[in-house]
Amino acid sequence: MSESTANTFLKESAQKAFDTKHRDIINYNIDKYSIAFEKGKSKFADLENSKIKANLIKWKVMENLDRYLLQFEANFTARGGKVIWANDADEAREEIYKIIERKRTRSIVKSKSMATEEIELNHFLESKNIEAIETDLGEYIIQLLDQKPYHFVTPAMHLSLEDIAKLFHEKFDTPLDASAEQLTLKARELLRDKYLAAEVGITGANFLVAETGSIAITENEGNARLTSTFPKTHIAVVGIEKIIPTLQDLEVFWPLLSTHGTGQNLTVYNTLLTGPKQPYESDGPEEMYVILLDNGRSNLLAQKEQRQGLYCIRCGACLNVCPIYQNIGGHTYETTYQGPIGSLISPHLNGMKEFKHLSYASTLCGKCTEVCPVGIDIQRMLLVNRKDSVEQGLSTKTEQKVWSWFTYGIQRRKLIDFFGGKFMNFFLRKFFKKTWGDQRELPKLAEKSFSKQWKEQQKNKE
Repeated sequence: MSESTANTFLKESAQKAFDTKHRDIINYNIDKYSIAFEKGKSKFADLENSKIKANLIKWKVMENLDRYLLQFEANFTARGGKVIWANDADEAREEIYKIIERKRTRSIVKSKSMATEEIELNHFLESKNIEAIETDLGEYIIQLLDQKPYHFVTPAMHLSLEDIAKLFHEKFDTPLDASAEQLTLKARELLRDKYLAAEVGITGANFLVAETGSIAITENEGNARLTSTFPKTHIAVVGIEKIIPTLQDLEVFWPLLSTHGTGQNLTVYNTLLTGPKQPYESDGPEEMYVILLDNGRSNLLAQKEQRQGLYCIRCGACLNVCPIYQNIGGHTYETTYQGPIGSLISPHLNGMKEFKHLSYASTLCGKCTEVCPVGIDIQRMLLVNRKDSVEQGLSTKTEQKVWSWFTYGIQRRKLIDFFGGKFMNFFLRKFFKKTWGDQRELPKLAEKSFSKQWKEQQKNKE
């Protein structure tokens, strides 16, 4: 299984890396992000201090996760909300289905949520003959194409305006040369009635506030507000790691998320929801559920070092600076979470055996660590993942033998000096040329080692 997953990744990566149209679209979109991000981060009086503070808050949360989750549950239920604990994707899907069945509805609306992507909720509901409509424009486009999100923040990043105009023309008979504004207006026209008809609205959440029992949702389109307000029942599917201790902590996380996600000082809509509609309130859902999703997060929490991957606030900044992601895109990863952070957490969420290869899909340039708003040392954690995969015996026998020979030889200077550069260059070309790839040549080793040259130089001086 793991070998097949790794081979598929390598094959698809090789194809995408030389797809010039794909590269042009991605470079254009990431260049726009980079300009906005540079402008946005200049608004911070002390960005590094904010990142340190965010890191400390998240560290504190992970060290006391059980306590904060129970505090959130107590405060949320005190306001009439209901909390459901889901150990895995199956449990989460079944609990959602039970709620929908009780409401006797066949149509729901959804706002953008990586957690629902993770549990593949749309396909599950489709198999139950329930219509689940994505209301975020990017997610709606991806749903029409029956694809997975390409990026945390911009799920349709890999599509050009012409691609989307063609899709809308085929689906809704809009003009082939429709502008972005026309396409947006068409999507709005199609989706507005869905909000009014839906009995159930499903969202994610960017943060859970333990102190108040609130969920915090960040967005730019307002679709999450409509999804959580119009339907009589609101379900939020949230990873257990999204907890923060106090409401005041949002002063740190909201600006960091918006600036690193889109380059904005603050996103357009930042919403706090604390339970269903209260007797003195005029709008909101009659029932509200929060599904606390584990789905492998406890496995990551158990890792002394890699647990810092749970600090992630899904801003997508590490994807935008990663040279690997910029070349091979999001779909090649075959995981919900792509890029550097996906390579760190996916082996723990989905299985080291199947996804260990992602920890090697990195140049270790350090840009991901440098840009991370919560200070996750991603590049070092990828090395720890590699170490763990070796210790778990997941390396091939050929790989184990080669490294055994290399270790034996590199520890014996006389053996290295005995075989000259000519022999070693011949050996590398003969047996290792393919492992270096067919797009570059193997480096040529010096005829004599540094040690040998040094000894000869010292003899000449005498």
